[in-house]
Amino acid sequence: MSDQTTLVILLNQAREGDEQARDRLFQKCRAYVGVVARAHVESWLQTKVDASDLVQQTFLDAHRGFSNFNGTTEQEWLAWLKAILSNNAVDYIRHYQGAEKRKIQREVSLDAPVGNLSNEFHFELSAQIETPSQFVIRKEDEIELADAISQLPEDYQEVILLRNLQRLPFQDVAERMGRSRPATQMLWMRALNKLQEIMEGNPE
Repeated sequence: MSDQTTLVILLNQAREGDEQARDRLFQKCRAYVGVVARAHVESWLQTKVDASDLVQQTFLDAHRGFSNFNGTTEQEWLAWLKAILSNNAVDYIRHYQGAEKRKIQREVSLDAPVGNLSNEFHFELSAQIETPSQFVIRKEDEIELADAISQLPEDYQEVILLRNLQRLPFQDVAERMGRSRPATQMLWMRALNKLQEIMEGNPE
């Protein structure tokens, strides 16, 4: 049974009132929402908000509004979670704008869609992955991909988030991480290779 099938089964069971299935459904998506939340934080809020705050609020809102979800597929479910997270990210931006009366670094317009991060997680993550990690592009399970990323060391996670989700040039990634560009590129390749190992079932 695939992870996608399992998620849909959990979704259907949760709709029928199975509380344990609902808990398992949300737990299964925790790493995924965490990766997307970190991408939001890295893009706009940076050190002002911990990604875990966005994750917690997103799951709280999703639990409260679970009966309002009308989709039937994994893609629709994940899109719904991402929409909730994006709305919460905008609320955090507004909060810090009002509290500090100044622009947040790399701030985006509140009238614009909340980042391409809310569209296709898998496409954005894999869009710029190059040889020897083309393997990752073939992975269609966004949950599996997020789980694998969450197993990486912190610096590996950060370089993938900055380079592949935010699509920053290597020079910008290097500056954000306080490294030279060559060192950042090497780190990125090592991170992708490690990600590939995890997704192939060889984390060692």
